[in-house]
Amino acid sequence: MKTTFSIIKADVGGWPGHAKVHPDLEEIARKKLTEAKRDKTILDFYVAHCGDDLELIMTHTNGVDAKEIHSLSWDAFCEATERARDLGLYGAGQDLLADAFSGNVRGMGPGVAEMEFTERKAEPVIAFMMDKTEPGAFNLPVFKIFADPFNTAGLIIDPSLHDGFVFEVWDILEHKHVFMKTPEEMYDLLALIGAKSRFVIKRVFPKKTSKLKSDEPVAVISTEKLYQIAGEYVGKDDPVGIVRAQSGLPALGEVLEPFSIGHLVSGWMRGSHNGPLMPVSVEDAQCTRFDGPPRVVALGFQVKNGLLTQPVDLFDDPAFDLTRKRAQEITEYMRRHGPFEPHRLPMADMEYTTLPRVLKKLGNRFKKVK
Repeated sequence: MKTTFSIIKADVGGWPGHAKVHPDLEEIARKKLTEAKRDKTILDFYVAHCGDDLELIMTHTNGVDAKEIHSLSWDAFCEATERARDLGLYGAGQDLLADAFSGNVRGMGPGVAEMEFTERKAEPVIAFMMDKTEPGAFNLPVFKIFADPFNTAGLIIDPSLHDGFVFEVWDILEHKHVFMKTPEEMYDLLALIGAKSRFVIKRVFPKKTSKLKSDEPVAVISTEKLYQIAGEYVGKDDPVGIVRAQSGLPALGEVLEPFSIGHLVSGWMRGSHNGPLMPVSVEDAQCTRFDGPPRVVALGFQVKNGLLTQPVDLFDDPAFDLTRKRAQEITEYMRRHGPFEPHRLPMADMEYTTLPRVLKKLGNRFKKVK
């Protein structure tokens, strides 16, 4: 039996503004998924939040893109949206960009990360959830996890990792993808994923030389871009990711280590600013300063026969206090720039924000320079 691990998320209403998910919305989702577990549509689940995003973590045997799982998620988001409207929450149903479910939530607004795999004797799985940023925010940490020997010692000293991994990279503007091997194509890979607003890591696979199955991913990232779906700015994409660890893969500590940087990502206020990605506990995953700074949460599970242990809130650890302090210092520095780049995104990345409306208003006042 293969297990499918799914994270499907959506912003269905902020409390208040874009800060956090209201407890009533999480409770609605729990009741919906409890019924689905009772009916054996899913094997197990956990409901969480990161900032104003409602996160549905589910295990099942239906494979990726399963209609019954996506329909279940859509229904849960719709019910939560109705409650959000009753409460007068901000942006109720913001990420539900379609009027009716059409078989799959991809392209309808919610973010999706799913992987199907054969369980090992012990199967640690980490669910990463971000708020106030874009899918490319995962590029740097996922690269470091699976390809940087300065981060992942196992790439050097563990024979089961020594041959490296295969990265699937998506060009989200041209809607193409390419598979690249590390370490042999590392420089070419970096040439792409350094341009994180266009090229994003979608999946990572073991090589055929690995004892793991080379057609089963060991990391998956959501790559939905809301502005591409809606044609205008409707909120940041707030990506999610799934990473398996240990036993022929990077250890848990190697998976978490890249998030100790507090690296700069795009998003933050109105999806229009650069800022540090701050690793926080679920309790601290509420975006307040300038609607930020961008946050990342990590929940660690052991998976056995499709069932989940209670999660460990992995960034709820004083070992990341220095990272959080550094992120606050970077936040202070970036905020001092106000509306100037590089705090504000470059013009090319502002095309789908509200800035074009300002330019349109001023359009007839521009005169040709003689």
